[in-house]
Amino acid sequence: MTATDPALTALAQGWCALSLLHGRIEAHIERALQAQHDLSAREYSLLDVLSRQHDGEGGHLQMKQVADAVVLSQSATTRLVTRLEDRGLLERYLCPTDRRGIYTNVTQAGLALLQAARPTNDAALREALDEAAKNPELAPLVRAVETLKAPVPA
Repeated sequence: MTATDPALTALAQGWCALSLLHGRIEAHIERALQAQHDLSAREYSLLDVLSRQHDGEGGHLQMKQVADAVVLSQSATTRLVTRLEDRGLLERYLCPTDRRGIYTNVTQAGLALLQAARPTNDAALREALDEAAKNPELAPLVRAVETLKAPVPA
Protein backbone atom coordinates (compact mmCIF):
# COMPACT_ATOMS: atom_id res chain seq x y z
CA MET A 1 0.00 0.00 0.00
CA THR A 2 1.11 3.51 -0.72
CA ALA A 3 0.02 6.79 0.79
CA THR A 4 -2.13 7.45 -2.31
CA ASP A 5 -3.89 4.08 -2.17
CA PRO A 6 -7.66 4.81 -2.26
CA ALA A 7 -8.35 2.30 0.51
CA LEU A 8 -5.78 3.90 2.77
CA THR A 9 -7.11 7.34 1.99
CA ALA A 10 -10.65 6.23 2.83
CA LEU A 11 -9.40 4.65 6.03
CA ALA A 12 -7.53 7.83 6.96
CA GLN A 13 -10.61 9.91 6.18
CA GLY A 14 -12.74 7.65 8.36
CA TRP A 15 -10.26 7.95 11.19
CA CYS A 16 -10.23 11.74 10.87
CA ALA A 17 -14.04 11.82 11.00
CA LEU A 18 -14.08 9.61 14.09
CA SER A 19 -11.44 11.76 15.76
CA LEU A 20 -13.41 14.90 14.92
CA LEU A 21 -16.63 13.44 16.34
CA HIS A 22 -14.86 12.36 19.53
CA GLY A 23 -13.26 15.78 19.98
CA ARG A 24 -16.53 17.64 19.49
CA ILE A 25 -18.42 15.40 21.90
CA GLU A 26 -15.71 15.56 24.56
CA ALA A 27 -15.42 19.35 24.30
CA HIS A 28 -19.21 19.81 24.57
CA ILE A 29 -19.45 17.50 27.60
CA GLU A 30 -16.41 19.17 29.19
CA ARG A 31 -17.96 22.64 28.93
CA ALA A 32 -21.28 21.47 30.38
CA LEU A 33 -19.76 19.56 33.30
CA GLN A 34 -17.34 22.37 34.14
CA ALA A 35 -20.03 25.05 34.00
CA GLN A 36 -22.63 23.21 36.04
CA HIS A 37 -20.64 20.94 38.37
CA ASP A 38 -17.00 22.14 38.43
CA LEU A 39 -16.07 18.70 37.10
CA SER A 40 -13.98 17.74 34.08
CA ALA A 41 -15.05 15.02 31.68
CA ARG A 42 -12.14 12.84 32.92
CA GLU A 43 -13.14 13.40 36.55
CA TYR A 44 -16.73 12.46 35.71
CA SER A 45 -15.52 9.35 33.88
CA LEU A 46 -13.34 8.30 36.81
CA LEU A 47 -16.16 8.77 39.32
CA ASP A 48 -18.49 6.81 37.04
CA VAL A 49 -16.05 3.90 36.60
CA LEU A 50 -15.24 3.68 40.31
CA SER A 51 -18.91 3.94 41.31
CA ARG A 52 -19.54 0.66 39.48
CA GLN A 53 -17.17 -1.30 41.74
CA HIS A 54 -18.60 -3.77 44.21
CA ASP A 55 -17.45 -5.96 47.05
CA GLY A 56 -16.73 -9.56 46.24
CA GLU A 57 -14.60 -11.34 43.68
CA GLY A 58 -13.45 -9.01 40.93
CA GLY A 59 -15.33 -6.15 42.50
CA HIS A 60 -12.51 -3.68 42.95
CA LEU A 61 -10.41 -2.42 40.08
CA GLN A 62 -6.65 -2.26 40.09
CA MET A 63 -5.17 1.10 39.14
CA LYS A 64 -4.17 -0.27 35.70
CA GLN A 65 -7.79 -1.29 35.07
CA VAL A 66 -8.99 2.14 36.14
CA ALA A 67 -6.39 3.80 33.88
CA ASP A 68 -7.53 1.68 30.93
CA ALA A 69 -11.18 2.52 31.62
CA VAL A 70 -10.59 6.27 31.66
CA VAL A 71 -8.00 6.13 28.85
CA LEU A 72 -5.13 7.66 30.79
CA SER A 73 -1.67 6.50 31.79
CA GLN A 74 -1.32 5.02 35.26
CA SER A 75 0.58 8.07 36.48
CA ALA A 76 -2.06 10.47 35.09
CA THR A 77 -4.78 8.33 36.68
CA THR A 78 -3.00 8.45 40.03
CA ARG A 79 -2.80 12.27 39.80
CA LEU A 80 -6.50 12.39 38.92
CA VAL A 81 -7.38 10.13 41.86
CA THR A 82 -5.31 12.32 44.18
CA ARG A 83 -7.05 15.48 42.93
CA LEU A 84 -10.49 13.96 43.55
CA GLU A 85 -9.36 12.58 46.91
CA ASP A 86 -8.24 16.07 47.91
CA ARG A 87 -11.75 17.31 47.05
CA GLY A 88 -13.28 14.61 49.25
CA LEU A 89 -14.86 12.78 46.31
CA LEU A 90 -12.71 9.63 46.53
CA GLU A 91 -10.94 7.74 49.31
CA ARG A 92 -8.17 5.18 49.24
CA TYR A 93 -7.58 2.32 51.64
CA LEU A 94 -5.43 -0.79 51.89
CA CYS A 95 -6.79 -4.06 50.55
CA PRO A 96 -7.71 -6.16 53.61
CA THR A 97 -6.28 -9.37 52.09
CA ASP A 98 -3.16 -7.94 50.40
CA ARG A 99 -1.54 -5.04 52.23
CA ARG A 100 0.29 -4.07 49.01
CA GLY A 101 -3.00 -3.37 47.21
CA ILE A 102 -4.78 -0.07 47.47
CA TYR A 103 -8.46 0.34 46.68
CA THR A 104 -10.13 3.57 45.65
CA ASN A 105 -13.78 4.15 46.47
CA VAL A 106 -16.17 6.97 45.69
CA THR A 107 -17.28 8.81 48.83
CA GLN A 108 -20.87 9.82 49.52
CA ALA A 109 -20.00 13.33 48.33
CA GLY A 110 -18.57 11.84 45.12
CA LEU A 111 -21.67 9.73 44.56
CA ALA A 112 -23.90 12.77 45.12
CA LEU A 113 -21.89 14.83 42.62
CA LEU A 114 -21.93 11.98 40.11
CA GLN A 115 -25.70 11.62 40.47
CA ALA A 116 -26.17 15.36 39.98
CA ALA A 117 -23.79 15.45 36.99
CA ARG A 118 -25.13 12.37 35.16
CA PRO A 119 -28.13 14.17 33.59
CA THR A 120 -25.81 17.00 32.50
CA ASN A 121 -23.41 14.52 30.91
CA ASP A 122 -26.23 12.66 29.17
CA ALA A 123 -27.86 15.86 27.88
CA ALA A 124 -24.54 17.23 26.63
CA LEU A 125 -23.82 13.94 24.87
CA ARG A 126 -27.25 14.00 23.21
CA GLU A 127 -26.77 17.64 22.15
CA ALA A 128 -23.32 16.94 20.71
CA LEU A 129 -24.56 13.90 18.78
CA ASP A 130 -27.59 15.81 17.44
CA GLU A 131 -25.33 18.62 16.25
CA ALA A 132 -22.84 16.20 14.67
CA ALA A 133 -25.66 14.34 12.89
CA LYS A 134 -26.23 17.48 10.79
CA ASN A 135 -22.75 17.00 9.26
CA PRO A 136 -22.91 14.49 6.36
CA GLU A 137 -19.39 13.22 7.15
CA LEU A 138 -20.24 12.58 10.80
CA ALA A 139 -23.84 11.38 10.47
CA PRO A 140 -22.92 7.72 9.78
CA LEU A 141 -20.71 7.69 12.86
CA VAL A 142 -23.48 9.20 14.98
CA ARG A 143 -25.83 6.46 13.80
CA ALA A 144 -23.21 3.85 14.68
CA VAL A 145 -22.81 5.29 18.20
CA GLU A 146 -26.56 5.39 18.69
CA THR A 147 -26.93 1.72 17.78
CA LEU A 148 -24.18 0.46 20.09
CA LYS A 149 -25.37 -1.58 23.02
CA ALA A 150 -23.45 -2.00 26.25
CA PRO A 151 -22.02 -5.50 26.59
CA VAL A 152 -23.95 -7.79 28.91
CA PRO A 153 -21.75 -8.88 31.85
CA ALA A 154 -21.06 -12.60 31.89
